[in-house]
Amino acid sequence: MTVNRIDRLRAKLVDRGLDGLLVSDPDNRRYLSGFTGSAGYLLITHDSALLATDFRYTEQASKQAPHFEISRISKADWLASLLTELDIPKLGFESSNVTVAAYTNLKETLANSTAKNRVHLTPTVDLIEPLRAVKSPDELALITKAVEIADQAYEEVSRTIEIGDTEETVAWRLELAMRERGAEAIAFDTIVAAGPNGAMAHHRADQTPILKGQPVVMDFGARYQGYCSDITRTICLGEPDEQFRKVYDTVLGAQLAASATVESGMTGEQADKLARNIIETAGHGEQFGHSLGHGIGLAVHEDPRVGPRATNVLENGTIFTVEPGIYIPGWGGVRIEDIVVMEDGRARTLTMANKHDTPF
Repeated sequence: MTVNRIDRLRAKLVDRGLDGLLVSDPDNRRYLSGFTGSAGYLLITHDSALLATDFRYTEQASKQAPHFEISRISKADWLASLLTELDIPKLGFESSNVTVAAYTNLKETLANSTAKNRVHLTPTVDLIEPLRAVKSPDELALITKAVEIADQAYEEVSRTIEIGDTEETVAWRLELAMRERGAEAIAFDTIVAAGPNGAMAHHRADQTPILKGQPVVMDFGARYQGYCSDITRTICLGEPDEQFRKVYDTVLGAQLAASATVESGMTGEQADKLARNIIETAGHGEQFGHSLGHGIGLAVHEDPRVGPRATNVLENGTIFTVEPGIYIPGWGGVRIEDIVVMEDGRARTLTMANKHDTPF
């Protein structure tokens, strides 16, 4: 699998007229090599693949990245030395991951080396990320497991939530339940937003108590062997008011409709409209301010994009979220989110946690 990924990247290097690529993004590094250490770079050319890391990780790298030559970083000009040795006239680097300070330092290092007249640094974007959008069967299995962990955590915790519990308490119970089921970490900071806090799509859980009749938005996910899940459910403890019922039914209808009618070959923008049109017709278009969804994998947010102006095509093998929402300042919000995989032209929903008979 690693060799295939490298070959696909090399084809892109040819298309871009690059002699090599310096990979610094941690998720891209792991995707291409299998190396999970927190420090290191990949240097990939048309006929070589090197993983450079410091003494803390050289043994780990040799075990996790058997298709790469391991180079130990022991001095500041390590890259210049490698570039001189490999003769790489045009080197791409991940401009969205490299800071201005790192770029300046790299240029200065090369300027003071024997490689200075032979290396032209070229910024690149979206070389590796589109390769990650279509998942392999192994990746699908890992994401499915991460989804299962989050599903089970929700089913357990949602039954125990009581009026008066704080957002932080519920968030902690969700995180603990995911850990107990095999999550290596949470995929992102758990969101529990009660009442008016739910109008903020990314509210941080705090000491706000959950009150009777208020919407409670819970957005959380597990990380399993590097891969993430992401699920959102909205509940109401006690008897909900008519506004909650109408808003919830609108969001659920939009979510189910988009999942059922999205097709491979659609753009992310076309998929987004499947849900957005329903919410706009219900009079809540201005209160659905984010994209319908996003790709998920090693990162919580990655390709493909699923939102307004998203021109990428949703292919078979892509995995992404479907998460419409309505947010009303002073009242709260409703968001419902599943993960789907495109298979045989249609979306198959991976998320199984209850949403039809949500406790209200």
